[in-house]
Amino acid sequence: MSTPLPQQIKWAVSAVVTAVLLYGILTLRTGPTVEVADQVISVADADAEMNAAIARARATLPVFWASYESPKRMETEHALKVRFRAVGNDEHIWMSDVKKLPSGEFAARFADTPRNLPGKRYGDLTEFRDADISDWMFMRKGKIVGGETIKPLLKSMPKSDADALRARMEQP
Repeated sequence: MSTPLPQQIKWAVSAVVTAVLLYGILTLRTGPTVEVADQVISVADADAEMNAAIARARATLPVFWASYESPKRMETEHALKVRFRAVGNDEHIWMSDVKKLPSGEFAARFADTPRNLPGKRYGDLTEFRDADISDWMFMRKGKIVGGETIKPLLKSMPKSDADALRARMEQP
């Protein structure tokens, strides 16, 4: 029988996934290239700042859905961060190509390689529920809108990476 991993490990996995996704977003844009290191940033289960960020993201989901349903010309790359349950270890991972299903659930593609979801790979289509959404983001005029769970991680990144990422956020 496997022992459940501590929440700190779960947050670390989420941090790695966030860093990789942000690296992809930042390097696909025109203009100067910004590199975000693929690093593990541990966050404790009871981390008040991260829990507040998740709460803010969930409270502002209507902003995401309004843009998703009727995007303005400069609003692109809509993504949701979703919690997936795994044996003793939840994984929060960014999802792209989000679609609302008639059942009220959602389908999307993994925007990174899942680490704790056997048989799932980057780009795979999967379904999830609204209750599992932990963050959202989209790009507007080259800036990241949303991404509340990114902000608590900035203080753990190298200053140059954090500053470059802040510069790419609409509300750092």
